[in-house]
Amino acid sequence: MSEESPKEFEIVREFEVDASPEQVWEAVTAGTGGWLWPMEYEPREGGAAPYGGTITAWDPHRRLTARTESAEGIEQQTLNQVDHLIEPREGGGSWVRYVHSGIFVEDWDNQYDGASKHTDFYLHTLREYLRHFAGRSVVFATTDGPAASNAPGAFEVASRGLGLPDDTAVGATVRVEVPAEGTVDAVVDYRDPYFVGLRTDTAMYRLFGRNHFGAPVGISVHDFAPGADAERIEGAWRNWLDGLYA
Repeated sequence: MSEESPKEFEIVREFEVDASPEQVWEAVTAGTGGWLWPMEYEPREGGAAPYGGTITAWDPHRRLTARTESAEGIEQQTLNQVDHLIEPREGGGSWVRYVHSGIFVEDWDNQYDGASKHTDFYLHTLREYLRHFAGRSVVFATTDGPAASNAPGAFEVASRGLGLPDDTAVGATVRVEVPAEGTVDAVVDYRDPYFVGLRTDTAMYRLFGRNHFGAPVGISVHDFAPGADAERIEGAWRNWLDGLYA
């Protein structure tokens, strides 16, 4: 562990979306598996929040704040708070203000950089979910690559392994080889040096270049197809990642 002192952080994002405050509220409370990962909130102020947290604000369709004094399983933080403010937009849709704050106890610059970049990707995925899949039943699956995927260039290996050309731009439709599914046509809805987002009519595939932040490459799948099986999806992606970095 480094000798850095604990230091506060705050990540603030504001955006508009063509979804009602009710739809946004449903997504950030009960529908998190559709864009982030499955989480449960006890629906009241003072109720239980994920990771051993407490709900400090529960105002349906308007405000959700959850605070964790010591996040379970997260050694790098001693305080974590996530706040969502949702307001109706004139003419329809919603305006959302998202604030993630807390205290990092070590490796501040890298922790902040990783959290900030992940925030942009997650909130983009939230907007994609609201635009294309809101309210649909979802199966969530996630897995990480082996230790070898925590290396320079590992993220590019994964994107190329899917059949994604290096010069493919956001908005393009590509034909890719998806573990557990086979060949599919997907829209590239997000792409930068750290993340790739692919969207089909029935699923969103999120590829995480966490090797940039000292962790293995990861994949998350939000599958809205009837009969989707999380165990099968995770197993197929795990085998694919293991083979890719063998």
